[in-house]
Amino acid sequence: MMYEYMTLDDETTIAHSEMKKDGTVKVYIEKPVEGGFHHATCFLPKYDWVENEGFSDSEIEALKKFVENNAHLIIELSQKGGFLNASGF
Repeated sequence: MMYEYMTLDDETTIAHSEMKKDGTVKVYIEKPVEGGFHHATCFLPKYDWVENEGFSDSEIEALKKFVENNAHLIIELSQKGGFLNASGF
């Protein structure tokens, strides 16, 4: 199951999985572009970037910084069923 975490001003969406039994959390990032999507995947807590399709070097560096700055929240929410479940909305 994937939970939406945030949508940025440029329509890039960041989503995360529930925490797996081994303690990992999948972070999936996708941005709509003409003809499809750019997407990237990272696994926390090791910050293991396993996929980048279409993002430039500067874009992926900014996304890495974003994930690093938000990892503690993403990991917490991954244990509570995402933001909507954690917030009671």
